Amino acid sequence: MDCGGCMPRRPWDLSFSAEPAEVSALRRLLRTHLRLWGLAELTESAQLCMSELVSNVITHVGPGTPTTLAVSVNGTCLRIEVHDPDTRALPRLIESTGDAEAGRGMALVASMSERWGVQLLPDRKITWVELASGLTEGNGHTKDVRVSRATSCLHLYNADLPAELPGSSRLSVIATEKVAIDVIADLLHWLRAHGYDADEALDRAQTQFEAETLRPAR
Repeated sequence: MDCGGCMPRRPWDLSFSAEPAEVSALRRLLRTHLRLWGLAELTESAQLCMSELVSNVITHVGPGTPTTLAVSVNGTCLRIEVHDPDTRALPRLIESTGDAEAGRGMALVASMSERWGVQLLPDRKITWVELASGLTEGNGHTKDVRVSRATSCLHLYNADLPAELPGSSRLSVIATEKVAIDVIADLLHWLRAHGYDADEALDRAQTQFEAETLRPAR
């Protein structure tokens, strides 16, 4: 997996009303984030698992239920969570035979995922699934030469940055982002000082970045 142009894999969530019409929009949103995260190869399985979890809420809790989709990277796995307020209607893995449809959804989720489960909280339940990815480090990053070079450069600017970037805390994310912006600004100053068009260089770099980010997964 080439992740030279990936955006930071920061957790995100979205509240919505559990309706059949919402599923296609959620699938598109998930596909876009996975592409930007460099995890496009997980799109089909992630969309299928997410759709099944949301469909369970619609079927067993009820259409219109206030629901939240939360997506994150947990170690080297993609984690998808669906939160709903009913702690009684629990998804079950039913062994189906023949032409039976009941239970096939969660059976398919189980077969495509590393693990899945349900967490009960006082005000809601969280049904979650984790999918194996091509990530090679526990902090959710890939071994990529460009990322490695950038990490070395950031540490030259600020030796106090955490060894694993961008770090797990909000403060370390902010610190890393600030140093990265300083690096970009200094490069623009260098280009202008040496007679280059800094704006043109920035536009070309952005074009190259977007082209590499949107490159289909091989």
